[in-house]
Amino acid sequence: MEKLAITKHVRISPFKAREVARLIQGKGAVEAMNMVSLIPRKAARLIEKTLKSAVANAENDEKMGVDRSRLVVKEALIGEGATLKRFRPKARGSAGRIRKRTSHIRIVVTDQA
Repeated sequence: MEKLAITKHVRISPFKAREVARLIQGKGAVEAMNMVSLIPRKAARLIEKTLKSAVANAENDEKMGVDRSRLVVKEALIGEGATLKRFRPKARGSAGRIRKRTSHIRIVVTDQA
């Protein structure tokens, strides 16, 4: 059985977050949590929070009720969220566009290998 956790509108670029998400895909949940806790990046902290939520969802479900050592990260997807559009003044009265990107983090854990 699968359980998922979603974190939306996280203020990090999807490109940066995908680098960390690729590392944990297919790993055991405990191993993935250990890996993510050691990676010194903002994306790792955000993915760790979502991963802990997915594991808690699986453990606390009355039908599933599985031990965290049996859980495997089936998928860790980083989708693009809304982009905040800002402008910075440039030379000669023009303006440069700044795109502040957001991400949606979706992590699915399962007890089947």
